Amino acid sequence: MIEPERRPRPRAFRLDGEQTLTPATAPTEPRKPAPEIIEPEIDAYALEAMGLTQSLHDEEQAVEAAQVSGLLKRMVLSWGGLFVSSLMGLASLAAGLWVAGIVEDLFARNALLGTLGLVLAGGLALGAIVLLAREIRAMARQHKIAKLHIALAQARASDDGKAARARLTELCKLYENRPETGRARALLLDISRQIVDGRDLIDLAERNLVLPLDEQARREIAGAAKRVSVVTAVSPRAIIELVFVAAQAIALMRRIAEIYGGRPGLWGFFKLARSVGTHLAITGGMAVGDSILQQLVGHGIAARLSARLGEGVLNGLLTARVGLSAMSVCRPMPFAAGKPPGVKDVAPFLFGDKTK
Repeated sequence: MIEPERRPRPRAFRLDGEQTLTPATAPTEPRKPAPEIIEPEIDAYALEAMGLTQSLHDEEQAVEAAQVSGLLKRMVLSWGGLFVSSLMGLASLAAGLWVAGIVEDLFARNALLGTLGLVLAGGLALGAIVLLAREIRAMARQHKIAKLHIALAQARASDDGKAARARLTELCKLYENRPETGRARALLLDISRQIVDGRDLIDLAERNLVLPLDEQARREIAGAAKRVSVVTAVSPRAIIELVFVAAQAIALMRRIAEIYGGRPGLWGFFKLARSVGTHLAITGGMAVGDSILQQLVGHGIAARLSARLGEGVLNGLLTARVGLSAMSVCRPMPFAAGKPPGVKDVAPFLFGDKTK
């Protein structure tokens, strides 16, 4: 069988006068394949997680700044603390001299009346000492909760298992007089010996011990927002509306502080109110927020309801925002297992949601 003739490959020639030059044949090298380029794909879930982490970090920074300006601020070493202490000292001396004068006058009239006045003055002094001791104890408890909040945030950020277990023991002692937390405290103390990762341990503590307290705080915020919105809508006088809104805000802050274990006294309430005000100023809470205003416009509240009802809804939104700020400040640990609740989460009825 005759093999077919192979056709010559095309060749290049260079003409140099009458001579035809053939280029030298260079050895052909095998072609290397082009490197495969793998382009990274955008992970939507990773972006969402990064956004949630950043928002939680910003929220935690706002909470810590608010706590430092209020609950953790030492008023005794400041000029304001010196002024208040001096004023209270002078008032106490004036009251003591006034009571002493009354007792002396009673003794001048009758020994029995003087003895009765002396006993009443002693009861007044004893009551003042007890109230002062309770005030100092309440302020120390608030200070402890604020420090525990910051310590747990630092332990979770550094994933320090030893620090997390120590702070977890303090958290359980904080609620040792609360029978409803007994099961969660026993569970956390048991698993703290088994879990090494500090971040996971703090997340478990939040889910088992603090989230039930969050539900109580949410119910209090929802109830206060509903009462404020209804009373504002039916109030005949602006002064009644103003007094009721202020009273509800004060009672709400005290109730939330009590839920998380730090019921404040008189001076402690001033520090708590300062922390809440600072948190509202940092987060822009008094402006309600663009998202809430968009939801209000979207639901058509301004078009469907009267001016009084719209004012009631607005006051309810502001009351709920004050409650959420108090919740963030009074909480003994940062939000880590989930996102902090918003106004629509605690008071959906203000947005026309009839399913909740």
